[in-house]
Amino acid sequence: MKAAFGILGRLMIRPGSALAVLFLTIIALAAIFADLLPLDPFRQNLLHSLEGPSAQYWFGTDELGRDILSRVVYGARTSLLTAAGAVAVAALFGIPIGLIGGFFGGWRDAALMRFVDVLLALPAILFAMALIAVLGRSQVAAFIAVGITGIPAFARIVRAQTLALRKRDFVTAVESFGGSSGYNMFRTILPNAWSPILVQVVVLCSIAILLEAALAFLGVGVAPPTPSWGEMLRTGKSYLYEAPTYALLPGIVLTLTILSFDTIGRALGSLLEDRHDTGTATAGGVTS
Repeated sequence: MKAAFGILGRLMIRPGSALAVLFLTIIALAAIFADLLPLDPFRQNLLHSLEGPSAQYWFGTDELGRDILSRVVYGARTSLLTAAGAVAVAALFGIPIGLIGGFFGGWRDAALMRFVDVLLALPAILFAMALIAVLGRSQVAAFIAVGITGIPAFARIVRAQTLALRKRDFVTAVESFGGSSGYNMFRTILPNAWSPILVQVVVLCSIAILLEAALAFLGVGVAPPTPSWGEMLRTGKSYLYEAPTYALLPGIVLTLTILSFDTIGRALGSLLEDRHDTGTATAGGVTS
């Protein structure tokens, strides 16, 4: 916990990453507490359809007279939940695959890596579309599809870290004292491999949000009337002349969100690489 606050403090020192953290905090808080705000993304008023930004409708209205700002806020909830679910699915399968392959090697490593190569060879957007066609259009299907496409990245990163740590002295010491393979993988190696995993979590969040928006834009994402940034872009492009802000403003929010995650991911990678250069490692909670 202390290390997490330390990293956050160092992130906030950098202007770019500080702005990214601030923006994502606002987006996350708005999505979490959207039900407490005076916003209704489903209320229609055809008399005010396709209006531009005004004091009443800050982002204007869509073709059904719905408040675009309300739909952007609730669309943030859709995107962030998809990102969180995708990261959970990718980490749940990718981390054990990488640990087992890197720790044991041999035929297990070969079999698991060939499976990862197959997933890696599949175009992410086409694979996600095919999977959603089977599972149906829903938020659960969206984050499962996006999460499966993220498994190879986690598996390869964790495998590389496991191979680098497998023969380190503190791992050998735990084995010599009778530590089991499972203990060594999850209690010794994994805690010392968390730095690149954390960076990958942030990177996958940006990829997941972009992929979810792309699926919605293509008409195979979360089913309407659930608000989605990609769905607003898809519908808004038909009204670019009548209401250019319809697609423009949700697109700006989507771009800034992805850019913020990317900025934080780059800054984290730099900070954690500096920490790694100090050469600290823990084995079962003991610094080596």
